[in-house]
Amino acid sequence: MKGIVLAGGSGTRLHPATLSINKQLLPVYDKPMIYYPVSVLMLAGIREILIISSPEHLDNYKRLFGTGEQFGLSFSYAVQPRPEGLAQAFVIGRDFVGADPVALILGDNLFFGAGMSELLARAAGRGAGATIFAYHVENPQAYGVVSLTPEGRPTRIVEKPRAPDSTWAVTGLYFYDNQVLDIAAGVRPSARGELEITSVNEAYLQRGQLAVERMGRGYAWLDTGTHDSLLEASEFVRTIQNRQGLQVACLEEIAFLQGFIDRAQLVARGELFAKTAYGQNLLRLAQEC
Repeated sequence: MKGIVLAGGSGTRLHPATLSINKQLLPVYDKPMIYYPVSVLMLAGIREILIISSPEHLDNYKRLFGTGEQFGLSFSYAVQPRPEGLAQAFVIGRDFVGADPVALILGDNLFFGAGMSELLARAAGRGAGATIFAYHVENPQAYGVVSLTPEGRPTRIVEKPRAPDSTWAVTGLYFYDNQVLDIAAGVRPSARGELEITSVNEAYLQRGQLAVERMGRGYAWLDTGTHDSLLEASEFVRTIQNRQGLQVACLEEIAFLQGFIDRAQLVARGELFAKTAYGQNLLRLAQEC
C-alpha cells in the first residue's frame, strides 16, 4: 500500500501571513505538524509516501525528510499548482500509486488513540473498496457528514449540511483500493470549483464498497485549520507527553517498533537530538527494547 500526504492549503482558515511560512511545518508543540499525519501512515505499515504541496513549499519538505531513509521510508514529492480539491491528490499522484491501494491523509490532521493501530490495520486489510473514518462532533454543519444505519453501514454523505441527520464527521483520513484513480479522474469540479473527496466517497457508497470506522471515546481527532485549533493541538500533545513521559508522533520510535529501522539507526537518531526530550526518549527506547 502507498500513502499520500496532501499538504496543500485547501480548506485552511489561517491568516495568509501565517501560511507564507508553511503551515504544515509550523510546530504542534515540539515537532512539525507534518510529523503527525506521516506517523499515522507509518502505523498503518506504509513505507512509500508521496508528499503533495504547493510549489513554494515543497522544497521545505524535501529538506526536512529527504529520501526518508532515516525512518526506513521512501519519500516522493509532487507539486499541487493550485489547491483544487482533495480528490486532485489522486490525479497528481496517479503514477506514484501505480497498481497499488492507497491511503490519503491531510497534512493538518492529528489523530491519537490507544487503538489506532488496530483501526488502521482493519482499513489496510480490506481487499476491496474504501474506508473512511468518522468522528462524533458537536457541530456537524462544519464538516462532511456520514449517516449510518444502527449496524454502522453508511447510507449517505453530505458536505456541510444545514440540517444534519448525523453527528459523525468524515475525518481527513481515507483508505482506497486502486479503483480510486479512475474514480477521481472522472470527478467533475463542484460549484466551488474543486474536485471533492465527497464525490469519490459517494462513488464507493453507490457501489456498496464503502466502509466506515467510527472513532469513538478514547480517540482524538484535531483538524488544525485555525489558530485556535493549532493551539489546542499543541496543548493536547504537551499534556500527553508531560503526563506520560511518552512522545506523540515520534517517527523514529514508530519506525523502530515497526521494524523499519534497527537499533543502531535508532541510537544514531537519538544521539543527534540527545539534548532534547525527543532524543532522550529514543535513547531510552533503545535501552529498554
